[in-house]
Amino acid sequence: MTTQNPTAEKKFTKYQVLVIILLALTQFTVILDFMVMSPLGDILMKSMSLTTSQFGFAVSGYAISAGISGLLTAGFADRFDRKKLLLFFYVGFITGTLFCGLATTYFMLIAARIITGVFGGVIGSISLAIVADLFPLEQRGRAMGFMQMGFGASQVLGIPVGLYLANHWGWQSPFLMIVGLATIIWLVTMLRLRPVTKHLHLKSEKKAVIHLWHTLRQRNYRTGFLLTALLSIGGFMMMPWGSAFAVNNLHVTYGQLPILFMVGGVVALIIMPLVGKLSDKKDKATIFTIAAIWMMVIVVIYTNLTPVPFGIVIIMNALMMIGIMSRMVPAMALVSALPKMQDRGAFMSINSSLQQIAGGIAAGVGGLIVVQKTKTSPLQHYNTLGYLIIIIIIANIIQIYRVSNLIKAKKHTDQL
Repeated sequence: MTTQNPTAEKKFTKYQVLVIILLALTQFTVILDFMVMSPLGDILMKSMSLTTSQFGFAVSGYAISAGISGLLTAGFADRFDRKKLLLFFYVGFITGTLFCGLATTYFMLIAARIITGVFGGVIGSISLAIVADLFPLEQRGRAMGFMQMGFGASQVLGIPVGLYLANHWGWQSPFLMIVGLATIIWLVTMLRLRPVTKHLHLKSEKKAVIHLWHTLRQRNYRTGFLLTALLSIGGFMMMPWGSAFAVNNLHVTYGQLPILFMVGGVVALIIMPLVGKLSDKKDKATIFTIAAIWMMVIVVIYTNLTPVPFGIVIIMNALMMIGIMSRMVPAMALVSALPKMQDRGAFMSINSSLQQIAGGIAAGVGGLIVVQKTKTSPLQHYNTLGYLIIIIIIANIIQIYRVSNLIKAKKHTDQL
């Protein structure tokens, strides 16, 4: 007679695999839509005669509207079938992206980016809530690791494919490509995803706004929100200036930039499932701490680099991507375990919104610290940014243990 090992890895069912694939593809299109704006900047500004500030507002308009939308919809997120909610916001995202591809004036483009942000900004939190509903905690790290592969895939495919299409058929073509792909994903999701309604059986008498306020008032939830905000601040403070630093300080050519992003994306695709699997077997806070210390070392080295061979830049960028992803996966798996099921949709919506708002603030602060005298001169004070990020990462480590202890206490209470 054979006995099952209680610590053995629980395999995904065929339906769970389908859910992960659909959510990963959904995330891929949403992230690609956001990321493709950056490499299109030069051709877009030339085609529409935009100033740099106008282009900057076109980019930030998405993040601002996405953050506000997430907060406004948070109170309603747990009152509907999550499948219907996902389909509704995804079709809005597709519509906004289509308008981007059809825009002929600056104001049309701004309006299209805002519409896309209003709908696209909520999709990530709905997807996370679906994962948290359908996957137990011991599977959740792997599920989120695979789902968030959309980030890596958008880097591997988004930048080179977007630039290729834009160079041949104009800057609108990447957006039209996303519309075509997203429409297919929407149809498959409508046909194959089952209703996600288990949370509806846990009746809540609170009205939507009260439900939102109730979620915000929970001290344990706010601990998770702070962790997510700190993670976002650390990433967004450095990310917007990555290309400028590579080109002006490290002498990476424009032709080499797509390769740099592509390698980083491949590394993300490889590392996320591995870290997800590891974080389901080991303590998530410990995995996070190791990755955070790794990240601190790499950030100090990278932000102080001078011109070096391109191969070294690729290696350093890959090592940094390993650090970023190895923190993100266990952190998001832990945070997702904080809310009660009936609060999960609202919690994820607020969490996603605060993440985007915090990122926007961080990018603004980073812009005040980093200085560039001319368009071609090296960035100054980029290493100062690196040292500031070290402090934020230390705060992240402290916060991850606070969240971890809350979850352990919650498990202990549930077992009593």
